[in-house]
Amino acid sequence: MDLLNDFSTFSFTHLERERTVYRKGEGPGVLIMHEVPGISVEVAHFARRVADAGFTVFMPRMFGPVGVKTSPFNRVPELLKLCVSREFHVLAENRSSPIADWLRALARHVHEQMGGRGIGAVGMCVTGNFALTLTLDPWVLAPVMGHPSLPLPITRAKAAAVHVTPETFANARRRSAEDGLKVLGVRFHGDTLFCRARRFATLRRELGDAFEGIELPAASAKPQPEPPHSVLTINLIDREGEPTHEAVERILSFLSERLR
Repeated sequence: MDLLNDFSTFSFTHLERERTVYRKGEGPGVLIMHEVPGISVEVAHFARRVADAGFTVFMPRMFGPVGVKTSPFNRVPELLKLCVSREFHVLAENRSSPIADWLRALARHVHEQMGGRGIGAVGMCVTGNFALTLTLDPWVLAPVMGHPSLPLPITRAKAAAVHVTPETFANARRRSAEDGLKVLGVRFHGDTLFCRARRFATLRRELGDAFEGIELPAASAKPQPEPPHSVLTINLIDREGEPTHEAVERILSFLSERLR
């Protein structure tokens, strides 16, 4: 168990929905949105890497347990819960989930607390697309889409779709032209589960030069029972020279370039 004792916590409420937010570090604010099963040991490790790089991490608990090691035995039940959740619409194309409104409110709160140029936003897996949705607000300057997995790719069309509204894409293109907005995305080649190549092809088509897509060899993933997927967490080999380590380093430099 990881008790996250090195993080402080506070409660944030929007539209009568209260959640605990974990905070750590100093410097520009970065909102980190965890994956399934929750704020796992591996997600907390990534959050500490961001904080150690000179940022203030804000990490809301959206679902699932805190401080557990990720395994198929806790990932699958949490994913099934999300499939019937009112806050996550896991099959939706060309729109986002209701929880995105709560996350936008939190992002605004973080920016008001931290000041400065703006904030970063890192999503992963089922929250990966929300980093792009948050760019609807001008204070989100550094969005990172970590292996975005919604809509769940149960058909070819859904495998190519992105879980954001057409307005989000149009706004991102406008911001790219007017103020240089950039969007960073990471995934594995060989991710046959959730984030397939077609989705990154859609992001490149919709965003053009505003999208920087990093696609890593499947062989570079830390072995797990499932095909490679989670670049930032369970498939991360956090050693110098490893492609996944270099991907994290690129995320940190991207945050620094956009926020400092």
